[in-house]
Amino acid sequence: MFEDNTFVYMIEPLELIHDEKSTGRPHIIQKTLAAQYSKQMKNLSMESRDQWPFLSELQWLKRRRKRAVNPSRGVFEEMKYLELMIVNDHKTYKKYRSSHAHTNNFAKSVVNLVDSIYKEQLNTRVVLVAVETWTEKDHIDITTNPVQMLHEFSKYRQHIKQHADAVHLISRMTFHYKRSSLSYFGGVCSRTRGVGVNEYGLPMAVAQVLSQSLAQNLGIQWEPSSRKPKCDCTESWGGCIMEETGVSHSRKFSKCSILEYRDFLQRGGGACLFNRPTKLFEPTECGNGYVEAGEECDCGLHVECYGLCCKKCSLSNGAHCSDGPCCNNTSCLFQPRGYECRDAVNACDITEYCTGDSGQCPPNLHKQDGYACNQNQGRCYNGECKTRDNQCQHVWGTKASGSDKFCYEKLNTEGTEKGNCGRDGDRWIQCSKHDVFCGFLLCTNLTRAPRIGQLQGEIIPTSFYHQGRVIDCSGAHVILDDDTDVGYVEDGTPCGPSMMCLDRKCLQIQALNMSSCPLDSKGKVCSGHGVCSNEATCICDFTWAGTDCSIRDPVRNLHPPKDEGPKALIRFSKI
Repeated sequence: MFEDNTFVYMIEPLELIHDEKSTGRPHIIQKTLAAQYSKQMKNLSMESRDQWPFLSELQWLKRRRKRAVNPSRGVFEEMKYLELMIVNDHKTYKKYRSSHAHTNNFAKSVVNLVDSIYKEQLNTRVVLVAVETWTEKDHIDITTNPVQMLHEFSKYRQHIKQHADAVHLISRMTFHYKRSSLSYFGGVCSRTRGVGVNEYGLPMAVAQVLSQSLAQNLGIQWEPSSRKPKCDCTESWGGCIMEETGVSHSRKFSKCSILEYRDFLQRGGGACLFNRPTKLFEPTECGNGYVEAGEECDCGLHVECYGLCCKKCSLSNGAHCSDGPCCNNTSCLFQPRGYECRDAVNACDITEYCTGDSGQCPPNLHKQDGYACNQNQGRCYNGECKTRDNQCQHVWGTKASGSDKFCYEKLNTEGTEKGNCGRDGDRWIQCSKHDVFCGFLLCTNLTRAPRIGQLQGEIIPTSFYHQGRVIDCSGAHVILDDDTDVGYVEDGTPCGPSMMCLDRKCLQIQALNMSSCPLDSKGKVCSGHGVCSNEATCICDFTWAGTDCSIRDPVRNLHPPKDEGPKALIRFSKI
């Protein structure tokens, strides 16, 4: 999308043709008057919006300008950035006449389409940061089994040095599977689980497939037809992106999908999405919305730029910043140090405060693994408070809870389908007494079907009369698309004093060999005036400073400055 101060243009690829007779790449160009887009959107019928989807882009720009005046500090409302790397298999490369340029253009076209969907509905930019193409041969076995490919690609991804929040493979292999893509559920930000595999097709088709597999990485589930009435999909003709009914060219997420993404963020997922990338795959360009080398600011297209803080990727005279949660967009000045810019979403998250010398909120960090949470009933792990109660509710609904300890001690030592620590071929593995709380997940008040994943077999109901009451000790194998069984206790869940589960073993937290933060003379972490983050650095309470939070440093003013802005900006403002 680009503009010339009079019209706004949207360019969309129809398809990519690169046979021997091909002379170009067909696109459609749509345009509208920039000054009249609001009126057009207001009077546009639903049928017209389906026919001219580029006008929805302009509606998003209008909403973004409104949000910019009073930026929200919620994690869903804050703009997020998913840094994506695309890997093309060898057959995809051959499809484009062994041309790096053509293969790269295909990847850019697909990601641009995905970005236009995500930024409008999920407040998330999908940013292409790298493309790798297997020019000589495939680096993993390309098969019709996407589950096997996903596991192999996960191993390969760990050797890629390029920074990315997610790495996705596009393959010309046709999967023998119910869907055209597969990815790890909730795996974004993880080097092992932030991956996906996707079938090749025309740009619009691959964009939908990639939208679906990235959504899985972001904790968004597939929607069976039974959920459609509840999920309130407003796209009656095209359907919504995560529907299982095989709709094509969907551009909308349903209400359920949006709520699931919000819940994923609120539980502490997606911590890596809050840093704005500074290096993109495409060459530096003023107007793309990203501050790159040689730029002081970049507010995007002309219709996206609000106020007078940024002009042609340079800060206006007297402006200190142009956008971000820590930038006063009226005065173009930094918010004061100590101004809260991102709320903690749970007991394992850390509230971020402005530093006073940047328009951007500091990186989204969380407490180091092992911190106690939930009134000492849980442990922090990857930014989430892990308890058996929380996991039972996540899998089986809000009325579920973890079973009595007696259930775990009784059943998981038996090594049967009712309780175990996994399988070895056809044999159930008995848990040692030390590991019983890290085995099969046992819950009370299970619903008929799990909230996530698919039930494998049936729910295994078990109950005991114990200490004058009947206790429920039920469990089930619940399988995600990526073959993960969430019917077992999660890593990070407490299993004893100063102990947590890891790979179905109960280990001392000290044995995890995590980097430690500075201690004071009394052995207090961060001098008792801060918390240790997942980067093993002290995040000080905002009245303390120093690498160990030992220096008192009171904040005098937590309110935004009343300065109306640089005089030069006011003097030359146009009415």
